[in-house]
Amino acid sequence: MKTLSRLIVAAVLIFGLLQLVRPGIPSMPASAELQAPPEIKHILEKDCYSCHSNQRRLSWFDQIVPGYWLVRHDILTAREHVNFSTIGSKPIAMQKATLFEAVNMIQLGAMPLPMFLKLHPEAKVTPDELAMIKAYLAPWSSKPNPPGSAPKSTTGGETNESQATGGKTDASPAAIPAETPALVSLAAVPPELNGFRFDPTFESWKPISFSDRGDNYTFRYILGNDVAVKAAAAGNISPWPDDARFAKIAWQQESGADGLIHPGKFVQVELMQKDAKAYRKTEGWGWGRWRGLDLKPYGNDAHFVNECTSCHLPVRGDDYVYTLPMSAARVGREEAVNSRAADLPPSLPYQPLGWNAITMYVDPKNHTMATLYGNDSAVQAVRPRGYVAATVSKGQAYPANSVLALVTSAQREDPHWFGARIPDAPEAVEFVEVAAAGSEKYRRFSGTGLTEEHGAPADASQRAQFIMGLAPAQLP
Repeated sequence: MKTLSRLIVAAVLIFGLLQLVRPGIPSMPASAELQAPPEIKHILEKDCYSCHSNQRRLSWFDQIVPGYWLVRHDILTAREHVNFSTIGSKPIAMQKATLFEAVNMIQLGAMPLPMFLKLHPEAKVTPDELAMIKAYLAPWSSKPNPPGSAPKSTTGGETNESQATGGKTDASPAAIPAETPALVSLAAVPPELNGFRFDPTFESWKPISFSDRGDNYTFRYILGNDVAVKAAAAGNISPWPDDARFAKIAWQQESGADGLIHPGKFVQVELMQKDAKAYRKTEGWGWGRWRGLDLKPYGNDAHFVNECTSCHLPVRGDDYVYTLPMSAARVGREEAVNSRAADLPPSLPYQPLGWNAITMYVDPKNHTMATLYGNDSAVQAVRPRGYVAATVSKGQAYPANSVLALVTSAQREDPHWFGARIPDAPEAVEFVEVAAAGSEKYRRFSGTGLTEEHGAPADASQRAQFIMGLAPAQLP
């Protein structure tokens, strides 16, 4: 009995002494608060400021050591990622980008932290509050800038009649001028600061999906190597197999004179490689990002990878991959693959989803996304190092035996990312077969089941020239 009493006294004494080990949590006035309407700030103050601001808001039970140590760690970590008391010093676009990320973390259930919500249920973001923030952000409410213009903020409006769905117009396709590639040696691109190596073969990988990002006005190709493409086709993605690799290539969006939105300046390429053993400390994936035509590694030090893993944490149930691959595979979980975008009938003369992508565009008036694919002859003609896209509009690009396929799909919201749209069911597939210079055969398939149409020769020639005149998206 005496031993038990002594243990209790010792435990109480140790517990009391531990309360003295209390490193501080800085609390200071806001220096540059988020610039947003009062109703938006009110939601954030109620639900986010406990951790993501310079305010010090602790309940009595948060102040009991050793729990206090965990609370302090979480608050300081949260402030490093997002601090609404200082974010107002950044441009409005960056402030909104932070809110887009916050919305996605909330709707994916990653924020507020589940453990925090159990102790602080009043911090739960209600559906009405989330809808209010989304309405404020309003992706796609502005048009991308025209080529060569300075950044500006505009409101959305009607576009010119486009040729995206085969409408008969006299407008020629917009060739978006791009700066001449820097011709950096892909084999000589330095590794990321965490040692993750650049893969110079990424440009030859096949498309897994595409994304129209209204939160930052960029287009994304998501390409996969052979391992990733085969895994997606088979539905073997939970988890992805070792050596599956992805390349996410981003371009700025630019409004063309034809009323369509085209890829403009190359922004960056992000690479992921699955190796559960080698990358066990970073969720089984290697991560890297290279920016600009000179492919400069991203980040100031190796800790940049923490941005990658924390961003992808909400989709750990999908093996940390946001992308819904275009695949007809049967997968048990809902929204594991984008089967509707892969719905091309076998009766088509070609199956272009297995080809390389040359470019893409969005028709904002008809809410469609179109991707131009090419067979090997076509892609090799427009992807040599140092190739200048302007030659396409002069009709010098595609040799005999080239086949182009323009797949036009409806768009739908990306269930994994608010502010992004992905392809939905195809509405039309158009083929251009090049027999010889100046000799092309045009075929169009549309409607239910994508059956072949037969139009006037003049219309067919116009569409063929439009498709062949689309400028390839710029690559390093």
